[in-house]
Amino acid sequence: MGVLTKKPKTFEVQFSDPNKSAYSGGDKVAGWVIVDVAEVVQISAVKLFGIGCATVDYNKGKMHCRDEIEYLKYEEVLHLDHQPTDSDGSITLRPGNRYEFMFGFELPQAGCLVSSYVGKFGSVQYYVKAVIEKSSKPYVECKRYFEVVEPIDVNTQELMDPVTGAKQKKVTCMFIPDGSVSVSARIGRKGYCEGEDICIDAKFENSCSRIVIPKAAIIAKHIYRANGRTKEFHKKLTSVRGDHIISGMCDVWQGRVLPVPKLKPTILGCDIIHIDYCLRIYLHIPGSEKLILDLPLVIGTIPYNGMNSRTSSMSSQDSSDTSSTCVSLPSSPPSYSEISRDNRMDSSFIPLLDDYDEDDSPIFMRSSEYHLPPSPPAYTEQN
Repeated sequence: MGVLTKKPKTFEVQFSDPNKSAYSGGDKVAGWVIVDVAEVVQISAVKLFGIGCATVDYNKGKMHCRDEIEYLKYEEVLHLDHQPTDSDGSITLRPGNRYEFMFGFELPQAGCLVSSYVGKFGSVQYYVKAVIEKSSKPYVECKRYFEVVEPIDVNTQELMDPVTGAKQKKVTCMFIPDGSVSVSARIGRKGYCEGEDICIDAKFENSCSRIVIPKAAIIAKHIYRANGRTKEFHKKLTSVRGDHIISGMCDVWQGRVLPVPKLKPTILGCDIIHIDYCLRIYLHIPGSEKLILDLPLVIGTIPYNGMNSRTSSMSSQDSSDTSSTCVSLPSSPPSYSEISRDNRMDSSFIPLLDDYDEDDSPIFMRSSEYHLPPSPPAYTEQN
């Protein structure tokens, strides 16, 4: 007796609330360490550790970049109720018995933790680790991970304010000026949650000679920092596109909907990992770089409660005090997307340029002389 030759039949961590999907700052993490041995053994202690850590690890050239930040460090020696100890303080465990070592500890208060995250070059992970010691040395251990989500309320004033922006780009062809394109856009607020709709008001103008395509996408920005270096990459998550805009035309989006998919919340307050989001509204221009307008987004955990109608996604139409960058939405002239395609294109198509995005098809123009569609009728007010 006393020589631990076989691993325990059961050695695991169980949480007291197995249905709890995530914890937040100030919550209590509680449960049991379950042990069932295969033979009579003596152990010196069962220790429990609560650990939370952000880790960045990647290679940049020949340099290995790594950094860590600790958010949770808890340690406790677990005891059995009504279980006698030997003279040297050791505990004798016998087969056929189920030993339950109870534990419980509180997480640091809200604002001191960072939400759980697992990415390509880093992670933020929280777990409970149990260790059986024999002769005061670790012999066997087990882990149980748990999720931490720090609440982000999108109903705060900062995240309820509308977001607007505008950009213009001059287009050239072989260094010869070829007109310009522009985009101005507005969304009702900065903060959104999974399942909510982003309603986009935007105006796209095309005064260059090429056919352009308006699009919008939610972009995730992943930033990792270690050893004084930064690694960053962007990922397109979901998108929507509009109709082709020919030369001299414009297109208006009035409440174009882009749903927010299932996303991890924005990571705030971590010095080595930053996860941010933006709504990217852009024009694809064949043979030229895109015109890109990024509107910042915060993905939260507490959804919009609808109490502040001022910040609804369409409130800009009811407000007379708008920014100069807000979209001016026409009401009378018809959209040129309503003009029959027969007025613009026929069956003699040749590909002009493939769109850069994978979800797009080639842009086509007529192989023969291209004719602009007829001008729209003039609009006059009737008394």
